[in-house]
Amino acid sequence: MHFLDKIPFPILIFLCLLLGFAPFVPEPHLVEKTRMLLQGTLKKPLDIFDLFYHLFPFIILILKLIRFRS
Repeated sequence: MHFLDKIPFPILIFLCLLLGFAPFVPEPHLVEKTRMLLQGTLKKPLDIFDLFYHLFPFIILILKLIRFRS
């Protein structure tokens, strides 16, 4: 978990904003894929990969925050 210590918070926040909300128009992928997940239509492997791809910076940020707090 030492790799988390090497990633600066500003870069992680930038990645969360960039990847988390891309594409900005017409609708961010996270919103679209979360809606698909809740509706039960998230079935294609590409859509599942896309959801994890856009969530990855948020997961790293959460792990870093947990590590930073302890």
